[in-house]
Parts: sequence; C-alpha cells; structure tokens
Amino acid sequence: MKTFKLNTGIEIPVIGSGTNTYGKENHDYLAAINNDTTEIRSAINAGYRHFDTAISYRNEAVVAKGIAESGLDRSDFFLTSKLPGEPAYTADEAVVRKGVEQSLKALNTTYIDLYLIHHPWDSLAEMLATWKVLEDHVDKGVLKAIGVSNFNQEQLGHLLTHARIKPAVNQIESHPGKWNDAIIDYSLKEGVIPEAWGPLSRVNDQAKESLTTIGNDYGKTWAQVILRYQVARGVIVIPKSHDKHRQELNLAIFDFNLTDDQQKIIAAL
Repeated sequence: MKTFKLNTGIEIPVIGSGTNTYGKENHDYLAAINNDTTEIRSAINAGYRHFDTAISYRNEAVVAKGIAESGLDRSDFFLTSKLPGEPAYTADEAVVRKGVEQSLKALNTTYIDLYLIHHPWDSLAEMLATWKVLEDHVDKGVLKAIGVSNFNQEQLGHLLTHARIKPAVNQIESHPGKWNDAIIDYSLKEGVIPEAWGPLSRVNDQAKESLTTIGNDYGKTWAQVILRYQVARGVIVIPKSHDKHRQELNLAIFDFNLTDDQQKIIAAL
C-alpha cells in the first residue's frame, strides 16, 4: 500500500476504508449496532490496513472486533477515530479526555494513530482549547497524530497559527461536483494532508460517462479513476463499500497514471 508522510513523520496509507454503516442493521447509518464484521474482515482480506471510524458512528467496537478476528497485530493497522464537535465532548478538558478514553476503550487499543475533531463549531477559542487537550494526549503517546475534519480555511488557519502541534490531516468532503479545491490547496500548502470522505458519492451520470471514457484507456472503472486522481494530487481517500469485489477494485489504482489532459477533464467535472 502506498503511503503519505504526515507532518509528524508518521506514514499513513493513502487509501482507507470508511466504516460509518458497518456493523449496523441493514447497513443503515442510524440503525442499531449488530456487531457484524463481515465488511471489515473482507476489507482486511483485500489488503486494507487503514480504517476510519468515529464516536458518532457508534461502531468503534465493531472495527476493533473485526481487527481482532483477523488475527493480525494491532500494529499492522492505522486507525482513525473522531471526537464529536459538540458540547458533550468539547465543553471542558474533562469531557475531551473522557471522549478520548471512550474511543481507546471501544477500539480496544492503547493508542490511536490519528484522532480528529469531527466537526467545527462557532467558537475558534473553544476549538483551540479542545485541541490543546488533544495535544496533551499526543505528548503521552496515546494519540500518534491529531487533525481536523470539515474545517474551512479560517478554522484550520486559526489552529495553524495558535496551536503547539500542527494539524496533520484535514478530512473534508471531496468528489466530482464538489472537489473542494480551495481548502485542499490551502491544506497542502500548509503541510496538512487533505483526506477525502465520500470520494465516490453523488457522482452524476454525466460525470460517470466522462470518467468511464477515461477509465477505458486503462481497463479501469469510473470509481478507480476518481480515486487515482485524488491520490495523484496528494489527497488520501476513504471510500466505503459493503461489496467485497468493489473493496478490491478500490485498492487496484496504482498500476496506471492519468495524463495531464485527463486530469484537467476530471478537475472540471
């Protein structure tokens, strides 16, 4: 698996598996947890070692269960989780610490590779205060890297200016029709790795047709073309699938390179 180096020096796999509907009845985000690890185990068998979860997903323990069932060492995996950007988890130092401890317990681990603030809120000062508590956990080795999710330039810039430890990742929505180029370019310029959630979502038929035409040159699907484009421009991708074959296809993107002209076509979608 290809990796990018975070500003902490840690290597992160450039493709991770989203998990927000894993281990839930009918694969429904809001449904009850059923502890089914089928998709996690098939992803591991396909070669995924990077899994992205969150307290809000309610399934950190399901991810941990799937990893345990694989028989592989915890050190073989890169785990990302997220602290909700809401008062119950950010109001003061005690609740931030409680959130981190909740994730550690659910993931059945002594450390988390990457921990993100899941969503920003109105107060830059409060976000910085929450960040400082996460910095303390980095000092203790409990969190190996910390970052943010869904932060715009002002919010990310505030942390870059005032934080002791620079955010390693900014996870944002990015897919055809909403590439979010401005925040991706800003993050890259500042040494913060952008990470695309929902990279294969909301792709309209016209975009699929253009991407399929490009993919035909390489024997690749429209989805593989999207993922290759993102990784080529320095963006980590977090696709999610419940289908074993599609999981495998999402990893098979390193045996072709898009031309400059093709990348321009994709960027314009």
